[in-house]
Amino acid sequence: MEVYVLAVVVIIVALIFDGVNGFHDAANAIATAITTGALKARTAIIMAAGMNLIGALMGTAVAAVIARDIVDMTQVSAEQQLFLVIAALLGAIGWNLITWWFGLPSSSTHAIIGGLMGAGLAEQIAGNDVHIKLAKVVEKVIDPMVLSPVVGFGLALIIMVILNKIIKKANLKETDKFFRGAQIFTSASLALGHGLQDAQKSMGLMFMAAAPVGFFGIKPGQTEIPLQIILMASLAISAGTMAGGQRIIHTLGSKITVLSPQKGFVAEAVSSAVLFISAYFVHAPISTTHTVTSAIAGTGASDDIRAVKWSTLKNIVMAWIITVPSAGLIGFMFEEIFRMLFM
Repeated sequence: MEVYVLAVVVIIVALIFDGVNGFHDAANAIATAITTGALKARTAIIMAAGMNLIGALMGTAVAAVIARDIVDMTQVSAEQQLFLVIAALLGAIGWNLITWWFGLPSSSTHAIIGGLMGAGLAEQIAGNDVHIKLAKVVEKVIDPMVLSPVVGFGLALIIMVILNKIIKKANLKETDKFFRGAQIFTSASLALGHGLQDAQKSMGLMFMAAAPVGFFGIKPGQTEIPLQIILMASLAISAGTMAGGQRIIHTLGSKITVLSPQKGFVAEAVSSAVLFISAYFVHAPISTTHTVTSAIAGTGASDDIRAVKWSTLKNIVMAWIITVPSAGLIGFMFEEIFRMLFM
């Protein structure tokens, strides 16, 4: 296959992944606001799409991690690099669609990282000079993957306990009204953080596809993400968000704990803070899904440990655990198929 045509195909698939990411993860920013009545579903989805678009334009540090710190494939041909990226993308898209079908809020972040590692492993086994950067994966992926849900759960629990004491004697009707209004801002902030984090992963992948053939004026050794890639990724995730993701909205909004406007506000505020800190200061591609789900569980546990539906949470955690190997397996299989057919 002509390498330039292949590069175009890979970029298109990366945009599809970006759209699926927005579709799959739309629930993260808006499930709580919809469930508590702060926003109507259509209004929430439109707002999330707009904020995802803006957030995607706010940085590229996470994109650089995806592009440089997961696999080193600089010693193989442009064609091999492109097939590896498209295999990784198909692994992530496949796993996202499977978990969406079952209504499980799994991580698109870890799906694409799993896809990259699986495709890279296939090339390693085949004897090609592709290396998985395990030290970087541990530092930038595994450690944040473990810490972000713990931080999300712990902060939400502590803040919710304090907030409950503050509003204990307040008028419940007035308090609910206030926090429903406040949720408009926190859900918008969360959507902004989602765009900042998740669109950058597709930017990194598109950069990996464009760099070997010099698209968008990319020069050898360049690390800066071109503006064209930033804009395309921004628009794709925004368009995907418009499609909704109602199955996962239902899971996050009602199957983990009974949400009040106060709990929704705290879960969104905590999740937003974790996303922005990880993007701007840690430069780590953390999972929006993990952070939001754990924050929702933390607000529920502030009332009573039994207020959290642990059976549902157990299923979600199992989906988290198997996301990297599952997406990796799909990526591995696609890489093997491409290698047999085209390389």
